[in-house]
Amino acid sequence: MTFRIRAATEADGRALYDLAKLTGGGFTNLPADKATLEAKLAKSQAGFEREGENQDDDLFLFVLENVETKAIRGTCQVFGKVGNDRPFYSYRLSTLTQRSHELDRIFRNQTLSLCTDLEGSSEVGGLFLHPQERAGGLGMLLARSRYMFIKQHRPRFGPRVLAELRGVMDQAGHSPFWDALAGRFFGMNFPEADEFNAVHGTQFIADLMPKTPIYVAMLPESAKMVMGQPHPTGRAALRMLESEGFTYDCYIDIFDGGPTVTAATDKIKTVEQSEWLRFAGPPQSGAPNETMVLASGRLDGFISCYGQAQRGDDGQILLDDQTAELLRLDMGDAVLATKR
Repeated sequence: MTFRIRAATEADGRALYDLAKLTGGGFTNLPADKATLEAKLAKSQAGFEREGENQDDDLFLFVLENVETKAIRGTCQVFGKVGNDRPFYSYRLSTLTQRSHELDRIFRNQTLSLCTDLEGSSEVGGLFLHPQERAGGLGMLLARSRYMFIKQHRPRFGPRVLAELRGVMDQAGHSPFWDALAGRFFGMNFPEADEFNAVHGTQFIADLMPKTPIYVAMLPESAKMVMGQPHPTGRAALRMLESEGFTYDCYIDIFDGGPTVTAATDKIKTVEQSEWLRFAGPPQSGAPNETMVLASGRLDGFISCYGQAQRGDDGQILLDDQTAELLRLDMGDAVLATKR
């Protein structure tokens, strides 16, 4: 395996921009805007360089690198705390039960309420893999590397982690949920609003969005059908999140209606099951190998990759030379490891 995950640097700006142009829109964490991506890289570097072991408004941006060609073929992000300097809005889907004595009937109406319930959570997002690399488990490596990073730096993250998935939209990038609801209050179509949000943040939502609950029954069927549904290209990402223990709890994105899923940080499968081991040299000849997700280094020295490994005695791990080189390991270095 010649791919590894590492911290993004300023030099990766052009490669990230090229990836952003392939997303097809609606990908707020990876906008095809050079200035915004440069700002994200700068914030990420500040997060890696920040001293202290406490949760804060950090952004950690990573890239998937082909070590042989130096090509950047994917990216992912981890946010230390959402809602720190600006509100983090979601719609909460709930049910209001009412009874009419005169009609002798009970009515149960679903409502959408603008809320900031998820503020203070950490977030994983911004995962995008080049279309030509969507094989061989690289998407899963990108996803799980984020949880390895969280475990390595656990005090920097909150008790809950969320993930927002892109909602359903047509080939032109228009969202039926936006058109039916938020678009009526903002005077712009979905691609325009999504781009504005990616560049300028969410304050305009607080300024213009109605604060009263919205009755779902008043929305057209086109909007109802996509509430809480991921974009078709995001279904695999949702399955990966669910396999890690994330669940949908009736929170949806206020722009496109995509689902927001959450998990207790310490109960995320990769966080819970990964182990700290010590690198003790190459594998023993004739002994069986096991493919594992591995991580080493701290902050901007973080690296994650797949590798063939053998468990040694007393918390040791044996790795082939290529894997040890990918992880930049010396004898006795700590390695975080979990089954693929």
